[in-house]
Amino acid sequence: MPVTVKTEREIALMRESGHKLCEVHNALKEIIRPGITTAEINRYGDSLIRKLGGIPNFLDYNGYPASICVSVNDEVVHGIPSEDRVLKDGDIVSLDAGLIWKGYHSDAARTWLVGDVAPEVRQLVNVTKQSFFEGIRFAKAGHHLYEISKAIADYAESFGYGVVEELCGHGIGTHLHEDPQIPNFRQKGRGILLVPGMTLAIEPMINLGTKRVDWSSDGWTVRTADRKPSAHYENTVLITDGEPELLTCIGTI
Repeated sequence: MPVTVKTEREIALMRESGHKLCEVHNALKEIIRPGITTAEINRYGDSLIRKLGGIPNFLDYNGYPASICVSVNDEVVHGIPSEDRVLKDGDIVSLDAGLIWKGYHSDAARTWLVGDVAPEVRQLVNVTKQSFFEGIRFAKAGHHLYEISKAIADYAESFGYGVVEELCGHGIGTHLHEDPQIPNFRQKGRGILLVPGMTLAIEPMINLGTKRVDWSSDGWTVRTADRKPSAHYENTVLITDGEPELLTCIGTI
């Protein structure tokens, strides 16, 4: 699939889709607490998406059985919500969600602290978020894609963290996953030239320990190989003539 450059009409629809998803993440943040199940988080997120007029784009995507990916502690991504998984004080939980609005996709992820979290894990969450913002300093027309990748890796690795290589960001538009793939680690070459109208889902996945990961027997859940915590932060980003626009980020979330 070629890299698509969106028209002004398409950008407007993607902006609406992204703003709705930001509302969902803002609301989900408020229910994160010790004692809630990951299934409850999924149900609430699904209802919010539908109430806003969206369609949950993760549900049944290649067979994924939920609307919100809920990944706890050493689960990097694609955790499957369960009535049996209860959040505890000291956990971290990554929520990856998306929706379709009038045919256009949005995609974003956040990692939240549950109660009193150990300082080294709190730092991991903060550094993962900041690595995204280090990366998007280069998400501008005239720069090249892999400048984003390098900036993410340079920042995260300066703390001694492992940058996941088996999973990456992606283009997004009328499909959830479009070209180009967006690694979070250094690449040979510079990658494609960025131009206004490209829409990219940029999503660092950073581990406290090794960069290596395992796939669980459920076929979806990705976990760190050393079972140390992992954090995830993602926004749908519009390339413009100037600074990038975060379509799924209103305010400071």
